[in-house]
Amino acid sequence: MEESLHKAEFTGVARISKVPLSIARGLAQAKITPQDLSNPVSFQLAFSRLYEALMKSLEKGEGETYVAEVKFIDSLGNEVTFAVDVGEEPPAFSSDAVKVRVIVEFYE
Repeated sequence: MEESLHKAEFTGVARISKVPLSIARGLAQAKITPQDLSNPVSFQLAFSRLYEALMKSLEKGEGETYVAEVKFIDSLGNEVTFAVDVGEEPPAFSSDAVKVRVIVEFYE
């Protein structure tokens, strides 16, 4: 393993839920940008893309998976949210809300 030049550690929370795999993949591909919210026409087009991606993903029906929605506050005070696929079986936690540790290492 290469030597780490800098390391940052964050703590946050995650909520684990069961989602259809096709919906998770479909919505990940349909992204909304700040420009999509700049005017009503752009917003309508972005909403149409999301709707189309959702409908296509529902047609596929690929099964279900468990996904953790991870949230933490970065060094500048911004909330960061991302998803982690935790598998087809529910994780062995007593609750669907858990604590998380996010480690970022910079290296060459």
